[in-house]
Amino acid sequence: MINKDFFQALDDLESEKKINKETFIETLEQALTSAYKKMYGEAKSAYVKLVPEKNTIKVYSYKTIVSEVTDPDKEISLSEARLIKKSFKLGDQVMSEESTKDFGRIAAQTAKQVVMQKLKEMERSIAVSELAEKEDELMTTIVKRIDNGTVYVQLSNSNTEGVMLPNDQIPGEKYVVGERIKVYVKKIKDSFKGPQIQVTRSNIGFVRKLFELEIPEIANGDVKIKNISRDAGNRTKVAVYTDKQNIDCIGTCVGFRGQRIDTIVSEMNGEKIDLIEYSEDPLEYIARALSPAQVLSVETNESLMSSRVIVPDDKLSLAIGKSGQNVRLAARLTGWKIEVKAESSVAIAETQTQTPEYELTELSDDDAFQNLEELEEISIDMSDDLEPLD
Repeated sequence: MINKDFFQALDDLESEKKINKETFIETLEQALTSAYKKMYGEAKSAYVKLVPEKNTIKVYSYKTIVSEVTDPDKEISLSEARLIKKSFKLGDQVMSEESTKDFGRIAAQTAKQVVMQKLKEMERSIAVSELAEKEDELMTTIVKRIDNGTVYVQLSNSNTEGVMLPNDQIPGEKYVVGERIKVYVKKIKDSFKGPQIQVTRSNIGFVRKLFELEIPEIANGDVKIKNISRDAGNRTKVAVYTDKQNIDCIGTCVGFRGQRIDTIVSEMNGEKIDLIEYSEDPLEYIARALSPAQVLSVETNESLMSSRVIVPDDKLSLAIGKSGQNVRLAARLTGWKIEVKAESSVAIAETQTQTPEYELTELSDDDAFQNLEELEEISIDMSDDLEPLD
């Protein structure tokens, strides 16, 4: 039956696979107990006990002491129990060791099945636990295969596979089997097939981690990212700020001769990046967010969180962007609704709403007196034309 080699194997699993031997033994005992009952009948109350210290297995049956026996397979009277041991009392259990001679083959087969199943479960659990630490992190991977637009990548220093769905890819980017690419680990979940890792290159988490990787001042907290808005494959806006007076947050992100930002842009497949210096003043923040467009003025309605921005006529299309992309990204970045108007259209609107060409003036006392005399004369003239009523 189970011998010392089996228990030695459990020790090896614990040291090599980091799988707790006690958990294995507990599961084995439950499985072997179930197998024993199937072999000898469910009527008998029994349990299997593994004894690693003696490299052996024990099977025990037990009966509960009752005042009146109704099930002889599971119960024993107090008088019978005290023939075995005088100190027994009602409710105690009387244990007896069973022969395991005929149970050896079944026990060995059951043990093997349990070990294999438990090994798979624990390895998967450990893999999921270790990978959970990688969630919300940037990882270097190798493109393993591409199937119907879905890219499967292999995580470095691991046999674990990551899945990058079409909507998690940068639009227009081409992937080649065997090439190394950076991905953002979006989500890790367990499934019957094992841990499933969802990775992406299209969300803002990917951009944030790239900035932390390439810009030490962001990684150590000297420069902070306030917000990011992104239209993957086209344009990204990143608002940064610092409370260190001796640090230029924009220059820090750009790097010497643009080396830092160029590295990020290259990793993002040439996507345009607008670096915006964050401001507590919403007027200034909104104006900066519409970069690269020039802004003449900004008006805000704080209760509605809306704003109207005036730009030169020749900068209107730049401020709005293709299909409204620039103003849309600026709105996401700032959290304000933004309406962009050309300078000339605002001037025309203001002209049309100007006051009338005439104006009311206050009459002097002389003017009032003169007008009263004129009214009297008109009244007299009109009364001459009227005929008396019958």
